[in-house]
Amino acid sequence: MITLLGCLVGFIAWFLVRYLLAGLYSVNQNERAVKTSFGRAERMADAMTADSPIAMGLSEEEKRLYNYPQLRVIEPGGPYFKWPWEEIHKVNVSTQTINMAMDPENPGDLSDESVLEAVTKDQLNTGLKGQIRWHVSQRNLYAYLFAIKNPIIHVMGYFVSILRERIANFEAPAGAAPADAAALHNVAATAVTGISINDLRKNLSDINEHMDRECSASAGRYGIFLDASLITGIDPPPEVESALAAINTAYNQVSSDISLAQASAD
Repeated sequence: MITLLGCLVGFIAWFLVRYLLAGLYSVNQNERAVKTSFGRAERMADAMTADSPIAMGLSEEEKRLYNYPQLRVIEPGGPYFKWPWEEIHKVNVSTQTINMAMDPENPGDLSDESVLEAVTKDQLNTGLKGQIRWHVSQRNLYAYLFAIKNPIIHVMGYFVSILRERIANFEAPAGAAPADAAALHNVAATAVTGISINDLRKNLSDINEHMDRECSASAGRYGIFLDASLITGIDPPPEVESALAAINTAYNQVSSDISLAQASAD
């Protein structure tokens, strides 16, 4: 009788620890969580991604292709309780940075000097340096957790393909019409030195803004929002760098001579 009572007490104690105390959990401030019951995530009625503001950057075809259910998100706090047949999936939603040259499938040893290669419009092979700021979209956790095996791989591939296309087709914005002969000489000199690498360097901020606009659909596609692309450097091969320096020096000398001649004529 005593043995049976001891077994019963031991079973009750094990049950309380295993299924009640172990069922308590909390969510940190930089986290969001989703609960699944028998593998199915809790959803927000019939709400879908296509109805969410993050779908504004998607085309009609993409809205049909990337139309995921909206999930019930567990906010920071606790303790919360889950049953044994339920599972909690936590996600870090804080902003993170990644080197744009990194390959998420083969990260390897990546230093701050690592570059992403791209080819310009005049067939010049350049190296791009910079970082990407990103965070997980709370409005599309289904895509991040369940629809895509490794979302950051898709996002990096998406970003790199858009960036390389932009570099390959980049043209400097057209300037205002020149007002005098000196300005005409300057425009002519610029046309002679029309190396695309110079145009890219002068318009880094425009390229970054273009990337931000083009990548605005990443949250609707993959559940990852790109906060900003920070392209900090564009470096050609060393032999081209020296040639560019010589061209720029000659151009500056020509501009200086034209200014002096204009001043003397005045």
